[in-house]
Amino acid sequence: MQKNQIQKYILPLLILLAVAVFMAWFFYNPVADFKANVPGLDNRPAKSDSSSEIILIGDKFETYSTETSALQGKWTRFRGADFDNINKEKIRLINKFPPEGPKIKWTVELGEGHAAPVIYNGKVYILDYLEKEKSDALRCFSLETGTELWRRWYKVHIKRNHGMSRTVPAITENFIVTIGPRCQVMCADPATGNYLWGLDLVKDFGTEVPFWYTGQCPLIDENVAVIAPGGSSLLIGVDCATGNVVWKTPNPDNWKMSHSSVMPMNFGGKKMYVYFAIGGICGVSAESDDIGKILWKTKKFAPAVVAPSPLIMDDGKIFVSAGYGAGSMLFQVVKDGEGFSVKEIQIYKPKDGLASEQQTPVYFEGHLFAILPKDAGAVRNQFVCCQPGDCTKILWTSGKGERFGLGPYILADGKFFILDDDGTLTIAKATTSKFELLDKVKIIDGQDAWGPFAIADGYLLMRDSKQMVCLDIRAK
Repeated sequence: MQKNQIQKYILPLLILLAVAVFMAWFFYNPVADFKANVPGLDNRPAKSDSSSEIILIGDKFETYSTETSALQGKWTRFRGADFDNINKEKIRLINKFPPEGPKIKWTVELGEGHAAPVIYNGKVYILDYLEKEKSDALRCFSLETGTELWRRWYKVHIKRNHGMSRTVPAITENFIVTIGPRCQVMCADPATGNYLWGLDLVKDFGTEVPFWYTGQCPLIDENVAVIAPGGSSLLIGVDCATGNVVWKTPNPDNWKMSHSSVMPMNFGGKKMYVYFAIGGICGVSAESDDIGKILWKTKKFAPAVVAPSPLIMDDGKIFVSAGYGAGSMLFQVVKDGEGFSVKEIQIYKPKDGLASEQQTPVYFEGHLFAILPKDAGAVRNQFVCCQPGDCTKILWTSGKGERFGLGPYILADGKFFILDDDGTLTIAKATTSKFELLDKVKIIDGQDAWGPFAIADGYLLMRDSKQMVCLDIRAK
């Protein structure tokens, strides 16, 4: 066959081949052999559904040791007995660490988190999360030796999310109240560990568990536990002796639980509870004739994430702050006839004045002290001081060489004890004139040392994400 005859037949053949390929593609069903994977046919265990999870609050208990103590010091709740984060014991504390280093009395391993302890008559109580047992656990230790005396716990599934535990118990002679990461409330006898009662805020009040879990610390006021569910009830009061809910605050604005805690306030002849919710800030009556009634509220400062608690000052002034660039608000509660109103004084971003991302500032000698957040510009992460009349004017800072993170600070014996994220402890003189560094040393080689301090009987309790350390900070 000659060349021109071959070329004559190639074009029609190519056209036929192209048509055949197109028809085959057009009528091909790529899912003809597809089979749907119906849940359960592969015999895998079903994923846990937290809404149907059965949580038996406080159902497990074990005693490990018995020790007695003559110590009578107390650190009874978040920020101490007066909610100001100031230890008022008449005990001389160190200005500098000894040449041989800090006096570490004991160290205990904890589940990952930032929960902090309370101290009562030589005993230490902390709500830990036991990762191996998948349980919230109220653990009791000897303050002097670190020996675990007992624990009461219950199973509840928690996924790691920048740690798990975050709260501080509240304790009296007869009751200790805890709030777990997923909003389980437990009350026990602090002397024996006996279980008294429990509440599941999600199931009982429709609480929405905050992102990063619960950060709210409970308050016991005259044997009534004051808690802010932020679901069907904004605040509630629970009789510690019986577990009965004795009063409720309505939640018409559907404000949600934040990481902030309820703070008491006395103003205008009225005792009230101040709460910084996701949605706004309010004052609720704490007096028997109208307990639970909302006395005032404001929505002018309502960040999406709130960790610091309201800082109550003089003359009805309240300072609130939040992280993630939200900044701060300074306002004043005003007596308005038979009621109360709110007067806005300042709202500003963190680069423009005093702000805090995680810890609640300290109010001392008419001044505010805090660590600025990372988005505070040139003075980021510095320890600063200002007057509450104008929180945009910083009086002094710790300087570029002394920067801190999200860790705690506390005032005791005229000194600030400040903990950096990595476990370095700084001692600074408590003064309104300047930052005066006394000493600093690395205590623990850890990370995320964010849990609040507790001090009693000259012992300081601090933690990083996985261990708790007891320091003897008594002066010779």
